[in-house]
Amino acid sequence: MNLGIIRAREANLPQPLNTPEIDKIATLARLRVSPGEAGEVAARISEILGLIDQMRAVDTDGVEPLAHPLDAVQRLRADEVSETDRREELLALAPASRDGLFLVPKVIE
Repeated sequence: MNLGIIRAREANLPQPLNTPEIDKIATLARLRVSPGEAGEVAARISEILGLIDQMRAVDTDGVEPLAHPLDAVQRLRADEVSETDRREELLALAPASRDGLFLVPKVIE
């Protein structure tokens, strides 16, 4: 018996996916899964789906959603201008500019 099937039964997980289902998932995900790998892939996906089922089964009524697991407050600095306006000075260094914009060679046809 496949080790993945044994694990799925022990953990009370759904049966592993069959080969046609794995082929369809692989095609949609644009993955290449060889016939020899299909059983292992099926077992792993089934384990993941089983974990999702376990998480869905947890009673979360009355539990307030968290934005972050830590109650950290991010210190923000004041929004102040720290640099002087050097636009004209920098545009003067450009090989070409027009209307306050840098002109560059066309690179896409």
